[in-house]
Amino acid sequence: MMGCIAPKPKKSDPITTIKAAILIQRWYRRHQARMEIKRLYTWEIFTTLEYAGEQDQVELYNFFNALLTHFPRGAAEASDEAIRRSNIPSTTRLREDSRYKEEYDKSGNRYDGPEMIPPITGKDVDALIEAFRRTKSSRLHAKYVALILREAASRLRNLPNLHNASTAISKQITICGDLHGKLDDLLVIFYKNGLPSPENPYIFNGDFVDRGRKGLEVFLVLLACYLAFPHSVYLNRGNHEDSVMNARYGFMREMEAKYPNNYERILKLIDEVYRWLPLGSVIDDRVMVVHGGISDKTDLNIIRKLDRSKYISILRPPVKGRATLEEDIKLEWQQIFDMMWSDPQHTDGCVPNVSRGAGTYFGPDITSQFLTKHKLQLLVRSHECKVDGYEFSHNDLLITIFSASNYYAIGSNRGAYMKFNLKLEPYFVQFISAASRTRELSIRQRVGIVEASALRGLVARLRAKRLDLELEFQKYDPHNTGIITITEWCEAMEKATHLGLSWRLLRERLAPPSPNQAESDVNYLVTLQLLDTDAVIKAEEMEAGVADSLYKNVRSLEAIFHIIDADHSGYISLSEFSAAIDLLEQPLPGVHQREHLLRMCRLMDLNNDGAVDLNEFLEAFRLAEQARNKDGPIGPVTDRRIGGKDIENLSPNISLKASIATAAAIAEELQEMVFNDVENDIDPSDCETQIG
Repeated sequence: MMGCIAPKPKKSDPITTIKAAILIQRWYRRHQARMEIKRLYTWEIFTTLEYAGEQDQVELYNFFNALLTHFPRGAAEASDEAIRRSNIPSTTRLREDSRYKEEYDKSGNRYDGPEMIPPITGKDVDALIEAFRRTKSSRLHAKYVALILREAASRLRNLPNLHNASTAISKQITICGDLHGKLDDLLVIFYKNGLPSPENPYIFNGDFVDRGRKGLEVFLVLLACYLAFPHSVYLNRGNHEDSVMNARYGFMREMEAKYPNNYERILKLIDEVYRWLPLGSVIDDRVMVVHGGISDKTDLNIIRKLDRSKYISILRPPVKGRATLEEDIKLEWQQIFDMMWSDPQHTDGCVPNVSRGAGTYFGPDITSQFLTKHKLQLLVRSHECKVDGYEFSHNDLLITIFSASNYYAIGSNRGAYMKFNLKLEPYFVQFISAASRTRELSIRQRVGIVEASALRGLVARLRAKRLDLELEFQKYDPHNTGIITITEWCEAMEKATHLGLSWRLLRERLAPPSPNQAESDVNYLVTLQLLDTDAVIKAEEMEAGVADSLYKNVRSLEAIFHIIDADHSGYISLSEFSAAIDLLEQPLPGVHQREHLLRMCRLMDLNNDGAVDLNEFLEAFRLAEQARNKDGPIGPVTDRRIGGKDIENLSPNISLKASIATAAAIAEELQEMVFNDVENDIDPSDCETQIG
């Protein structure tokens, strides 16, 4: 018999097969664990930085409010302008600035977009959406922007503080959470769920602007929908419907860039809309919808009766010439504050929200008591980004809904909207907009992009604390060796930043060990040199500082100046500044750091004449961020060390040149992982959705 005989297949060894399977399983589990650790610490960075920024903003305005409420003369004078504006009839304010200058596009072409004629109709909404979703025709003429804002403010002022929404006719209602300038997410919601109508009502639960590129477009579409379908669109106010927050988080800069000739006039109208936005909604007398949350003092009877128009900015109490706020005014202001700023906690009780610096943390018992007191079944809120777009808590009595997908970075989270049927049973639709941008990325690439985005934000924040970091490192390294233990490094990072992050997990990204270095040792020079790289300096410059945002509110700064200038001389002397500190020590714990505050006053004296005039006072705020970014208090460690000492005692296990190279490599990696987010026409069908 001729031919080749095929060899018999070898019998596989079952033990070897099992070992191989176990090995693959272990590798996969380790890989998944590493990905999960990255996801967790990345999310921790994002949320910590977001809340820390809000805390900075609130603390600064707490200081300003303390000046107003604890200086009788100053409070009266600083309030005059606000009172004058508040007493002007709303219709008069809405007719102001009726003429708007021509705006041109980047090519110098005049306006050729949609034209608006009152009353606003569904066709106008369609025209706005079509114009806004296209990159080449995304600007609405300033006079039409003003038209929508005026019409909206005029109608909103007739609404109660709490909407009364009903499912009797529609048999359903949709609730959307924070959008934060994400027009693509809003259009995805409309694409999947339909435009508002009597059969398809919506509640939009605040935070329409800030952070995203198209805050104005989102706001205008929502207001146009409200004008076209007034009984089918309910707009709740959020903590970012506030000019103070807009100055810090981007909306004010967006307006200035889009309408350089008219933005100041438009912003006045936007403030007018903000002050008339209702504070929440109640669905069928059973479900409460509010932006932030509640506290143990929240009382809907008080909220229904208060005058919401007084709160042009929620961060500023309506002081009217009083030395202190009257108890009733203080109580109602706190009611609004808590509704806009509060967050739930897992444990019972109600405590101050130290993370945000405003509002409360309220527990399951507070939610249950609130619902029982007001004969409600469920509390729905937004205000917090959730990985899946929504979250149940407090024994399923509380739902958080968040509608901005890719909020922190591409791939960071899903957005969601929720629907109630006639029985008020909720279900959720999760989505990711512009899904084609990430569809071709691997899981590793997605995680890498999100992680790099978080780290860029973190190092920008660390750059602002560079002096504090270097001084903390010095305490653990008095001989300038460049080496401290990992425990000391973590302690120094926390003492300098007070961010409460898992620093041990971040060591690999901020100060990775060299091959010849003990695992327990950290070369902190790498951390400092990373903060001196061009990429980090640029990232810091892109962040709007608190001083910068306060400078945009020049009236606030002028009021502070005149309060401290006790003798009306037009100058603040060191003794006047010292007197201000004395008066603030009791109402503001922590302000007693006298030497630090007096040093601030001396630094404001730019011409060294022993007193600070108004121009120096304003200029000091404007230059604060710029001077810090440009010069840096200590300079790169490649040039000098702490206190100007030369580097001469470096540990033999580290090389200055290698440290610089490591820092540069980290910065380069962070830059390489930037997602090329080119602005294209918005295609709402380019999305991924699933029922939650």
